[in-house]
Amino acid sequence: MIYIIRMDVKLTLKLDKSVIKKAKEYANSKNESLSALVEKYFLELTSEKNFKQNLSPNVRKISGILKNKDVNYKEDVSNYLLGKYLNNE
Repeated sequence: MIYIIRMDVKLTLKLDKSVIKKAKEYANSKNESLSALVEKYFLELTSEKNFKQNLSPNVRKISGILKNKDVNYKEDVSNYLLGKYLNNE
């Protein structure tokens, strides 16, 4: 049996009163606590999906191109360096 232990920690934020009022109204309309909404927001903010969206277009373009490929990085680098320095003597 697997047990999941949540360690809730209190967080104090200083926000404008009108923002707090609107946030509480929104949370109430969604039948959620404000804490749950803030937690979901932080999780989304720090998710891998969000991380990838903040990458430059060039990095996103090449991201994952070697996924599920049988690549031996050390061997490839070694072969490249051997070819570069041994063929130039």
